[in-house]
Amino acid sequence: MTVPLWLWIATIGGLLALIALDLVIVDRKPHEVTTGEAARWVIFYVSCAVLFGAGVWFFAGHEPGVEFFTGYITEYSLSVDNLFIFMIIMASFKVPAIHQHRVLLVGILLALAFRSVFIAIGAALIAQFVWVFFLFGAILVWTAVSMLRGKGEDEEYHENAVTRQVRKFAPVTDDYHGHHYTVKLNGKRMITPMLLVIVAIGSADLLFAVDSIPAIFGITQEAFLVFTANAFALMGLRQLYFLLGGLVTKLVYLTYGLAVILAFIGAKLFLHALHEYHVVPDWLDINNWISLGVIIVVLTVTTVASLAKARRDERKQVAA
Repeated sequence: MTVPLWLWIATIGGLLALIALDLVIVDRKPHEVTTGEAARWVIFYVSCAVLFGAGVWFFAGHEPGVEFFTGYITEYSLSVDNLFIFMIIMASFKVPAIHQHRVLLVGILLALAFRSVFIAIGAALIAQFVWVFFLFGAILVWTAVSMLRGKGEDEEYHENAVTRQVRKFAPVTDDYHGHHYTVKLNGKRMITPMLLVIVAIGSADLLFAVDSIPAIFGITQEAFLVFTANAFALMGLRQLYFLLGGLVTKLVYLTYGLAVILAFIGAKLFLHALHEYHVVPDWLDINNWISLGVIIVVLTVTTVASLAKARRDERKQVAA
């Protein structure tokens, strides 16, 4: 797939236009995002991703189109699992409901900027060294095992090194001051919790990239598709946060499903690397149609099973 410079510029310009539209319509006046409003924006962003994928399919061919949709679904599903961490961070910093949208918007934009650097480095490494596929595959398998081992542990937010360093940089006010990131009190410049929670969200999402970036490189090695799949998944994540709300906690089997998906893509990376070294036959190099089918089936089964369990638990509570 050949991607000219003008297409990169046009794509980034289009994404910036979507962000500007979001800022003008949603974030112009701080307010608590309703479920209906969030649902409309989720449909809008998913529709944008589908139209973009259809364009890739039409102009570049079915193989890049399948790679984009497989990568987008993978990134979006991994992002859903991260929403619970975002909820914990929001609760820990006691973010007012009217400012939560801006916190997610700016935090995720920072994460996308940093992810772009990771994507560029990953694409350069993969283009030069086949052994990188083994490294990425090992990261995904290790992450899958860690997810299963960590299932059931109490989720509690602990500030990471980036957030702690920001605290050392300047004193933090006790209260929020609207959507301002810094204020001057008694002649002294201070940062507000608004800036701190944005850093927390952005840095937390950056840590999530440790598994999501290798995962999508296991689906496609085209940097343009990796970047756009990440961008559309992250841009739709904010509204999904408000739409799902407490429903995320009911998806009890989602972690198991994501662990299966990561392990599957990790195995796919190992097989691809072995294929590049001419160690295994061609039929063992898993194609993206199979990958897409496996991902959709696993996500469907885990989601349906999770919701069924939630309904059973609710009936038991009512009966009790």
